Amino acid sequence: MLLYLTDYLSQFHSGFGVFQYLTLRSILGALTALLISFLVGPAMIRRLSHYQVGQVVRDDGPESHLQKAGTPTMGGAMILVAISVSTLLWSDLSNKYMWVVLLTTLLFGLIGWVDDYKKLVKKDSRGLIARYKYFWQSVVALGAAGFMYITAELPAETQLIVPFFKDVAVPLGWGFVVLAYFVIVGSSNAVNLTDGLDGLAVLPTVMVAGALGIFAYVTGHAKFAAYLSIPFIPGVGETVVFCGALVGAGLGFLWFNAYPAMVFMGDIGALALGAALGIVAVVVHQELVLLIMGGVFVMETVSVIMQVASYKLTGKRIFRMAPLHHHFELKGWPEPRVIVRFWIITVILVLVGLATLKIR
Repeated sequence: MLLYLTDYLSQFHSGFGVFQYLTLRSILGALTALLISFLVGPAMIRRLSHYQVGQVVRDDGPESHLQKAGTPTMGGAMILVAISVSTLLWSDLSNKYMWVVLLTTLLFGLIGWVDDYKKLVKKDSRGLIARYKYFWQSVVALGAAGFMYITAELPAETQLIVPFFKDVAVPLGWGFVVLAYFVIVGSSNAVNLTDGLDGLAVLPTVMVAGALGIFAYVTGHAKFAAYLSIPFIPGVGETVVFCGALVGAGLGFLWFNAYPAMVFMGDIGALALGAALGIVAVVVHQELVLLIMGGVFVMETVSVIMQVASYKLTGKRIFRMAPLHHHFELKGWPEPRVIVRFWIITVILVLVGLATLKIR
């Protein structure tokens, strides 16, 4: 929105031309989202507290979690507001990639909102029934993947890029839709499973989003793409503004969500943020790199799968409790130690993911 205004004003003063640069707009997007979070956060927390939209804590989990009962939840709405406003203000509204990542994020947030509303407001412990939740996730993910496939103009837009290899790109055809579906839905639910401790999910999301923003920038820049031996896809660079907004909104939310949390994001935030990472990874064609950088989310998801499979097949549990972060809590690790160590692991994995840009 502001891009068009500054473009018009550049006729009268050349200084306004600086707003055409993606790097500046991504920084401004991050700062705008951060500011919105700071402004909206306190009022939203008060409103959630007033309406008693509080966390329900399982009595079979770590005892330290019992004190979290009643903490305002559904704070992920703050993140979505900040991302949406900032992205619409600073991005090119004619860019299809910007719209597909933003709408996918918001629609997954809507699914999460329905789930949270049923559980926290209507006091229905089941929330949105699992099969309906996955149905609507599938509808949105397939819609986004199908749109990307139908509007693809270059062969690179439907290829799977293999990291660490310079010239290995697998043409997928309609398989691209299948891959994109699993990446979006899988990423969304993986972040949702990870969101169990104060700040545990949001900072890794911020770090991965920032790294994906770098991939988006170089993928949409002809010279950088050629230098790094990655496919150049015109227009993809615009998603760096969305990534910047996500980083700013995530950090703003962390201000209130850091241990001990004043607010939790709920499914409205976790499902949306996970889907955001998934769709951006699909857009920049770094699905396998997302698997590396989001290793913490992968570990959490695999721990749940292993726990359920082991219990059903043998009647025994592998972990004291799943997801994995609860296992370490029950082993005696204080919550802040679990959180920070998972953050450190994410830093390492994000650096490995970024290294794939040069190690080819």
